[in-house]
Amino acid sequence: MNPNFFIGVIVAVGSTVGGYVMSGGHLSVLADAAPLEILIMGGTAAGAFVISNPKSVKKATAHSLKHLFKKTKYDKDSYIDLLSMMYQLFKLAKTKGMLALETHIETPEESSLFQEFPSFLENHHAVEFVCDYLRLVTLGSDKPYEIEALMDEELEVHHSEDAAVVAAIMFVADSMPAIGIVAAVLGIIHTMGAITEPPEVLGQLVGGALCGTFMGVWASYGFIGPVGNCVGQAQEAESHYLQCLKVGILGHLQGFAPSISIEYARKTLLSDVRPTFIEVEEATQALTAPS
Repeated sequence: MNPNFFIGVIVAVGSTVGGYVMSGGHLSVLADAAPLEILIMGGTAAGAFVISNPKSVKKATAHSLKHLFKKTKYDKDSYIDLLSMMYQLFKLAKTKGMLALETHIETPEESSLFQEFPSFLENHHAVEFVCDYLRLVTLGSDKPYEIEALMDEELEVHHSEDAAVVAAIMFVADSMPAIGIVAAVLGIIHTMGAITEPPEVLGQLVGGALCGTFMGVWASYGFIGPVGNCVGQAQEAESHYLQCLKVGILGHLQGFAPSISIEYARKTLLSDVRPTFIEVEEATQALTAPS
């Protein structure tokens, strides 16, 4: 579970509400206005999101929100697994030929080689990426520059799909302050309809109306914008994982030894998740011969 999301929400809510109460503010004003403001603003934002995005983006956005609650799976251990998996694949291809990979890449979920590395096997996109390109090689497409060009195209498509999700979330974040103004204007209209009421009633109505502006800006910069940024970072981590695979496969196609191919791949990793050369070497030396 990702603790950052829950810590961030607690800090944001606690500091805002705490500061308001410490300054003498009355929570009853917020409590009375919040349900209607949330209905108006949330409904408007949801409608705008539905109008502006195709079904594929809506579905991908809902799927991407899982990153808020899950700890990243792309840590140092997962990359040691990935590099070790590539080492086993490349070693098998070097010793027995590319056709020896067919049984593994055609039914990866049944592959004894892939089952040694569960963190890789659980990653559907990565498994598909490896199997698709190695299948092309076994079919005779073994020119590294052609494979690299195709990989770049696929990764660009993947990046565009990810960017559409982040853009959809950030669109809602950017819209919330203006939607909050709409809610505030509706509150003022309601207040003007009760202009004959005593000052204490009018003050309550005006305070409730201004909650719309407050909640729009607060939701935008305190929650929805950070959610979009969190999703974008998770997508970047997945892109780095696929990029590591790409470099390793290209190194193998260029004829390098397995240990050199995975070293090329290791050097593409970010410093906070990159295992050392010694760690990778120890992991690969502990592996049994692939079959």
